[in-house]
Parts: sequence; C-alpha cells; structure tokens
Amino acid sequence: MAKENKTGGFQSAAGLIRYFDSEDEKALKLSPYVVIALCVITIALVVVAGALYPT
Repeated sequence: MAKENKTGGFQSAAGLIRYFDSEDEKALKLSPYVVIALCVITIALVVVAGALYPT
C-alpha cells in the first residue's frame, strides 16, 4: 500500500514540470515594471473615482 503512494507522486509531478517548463512564443510578455505600473495606475483611478463619486 505504501509502495503505490511513492510511485504515484512522481508521475503526477512530472506532468506539472513538463507543463510549466514549456513557453508559448505567442504569449504576451510584459516586463515586471509594466505590471507594477498598471497596478499603481489602477489603484490611483479607483481612489480618485471613490473621491469624486462617493456612495
């Protein structure tokens, strides 16, 4: 019973490694700085909208 658990874990992990190891060349690639800038801009817009249009 314990022997079955040891072999099943490696096979399922191997599929995840293979999935995350491959890169799609058509995927959108953004710099981390662009992502942070978009987050800051979004937060600023939400704060300004909340100040201009209070509920």
